[in-house]
Amino acid sequence: MQVLHAGSHKLLLLELDQDFLMSLARQAGFEVRIEESARSVVLHLSTADRQAPLLLFDAADPGNLGWFSRCQFYVDASTGMVLQTPLSVANVRERDNRPLPRALRLSVMRELPVNFRLPGRQPVTEQVVYALVYNFLNALLNVGVGVCGKGCITPLAGRTETAGPKS
Repeated sequence: MQVLHAGSHKLLLLELDQDFLMSLARQAGFEVRIEESARSVVLHLSTADRQAPLLLFDAADPGNLGWFSRCQFYVDASTGMVLQTPLSVANVRERDNRPLPRALRLSVMRELPVNFRLPGRQPVTEQVVYALVYNFLNALLNVGVGVCGKGCITPLAGRTETAGPKS
């Protein structure tokens, strides 16, 4: 981890190991392909052997209350950011713009403000980010991740449409 000075701003630069991230994703049960840029590492995740969709659900739907009460990660649907983390998600879409139920893109930011803190005021280090990524991947497969609001992120599991006639 390094501290970068960009004018009057100070940023933390995380030095994330691609091989270790790939190993974490495989341990969690995902097939993974990684792209790295100057500001982020993107994990293209899929689960070919899994029959059920990833547990990314609409947190506002009362039918999903059981998942909502036990999940530890929430995604802002308008931005794709996983709340209070350096992670963001994006749906992988088919040609007809429907989301693939067993695939997702996870982006890990490498540049963070020097005062960025995780819940509990925990400072950010590479080891903490690795643990966070592993826990998030396990949540997608076993516990559930809530999508808050409407926007560019489409829920993949649970009740994803409201009842009633379509307009």
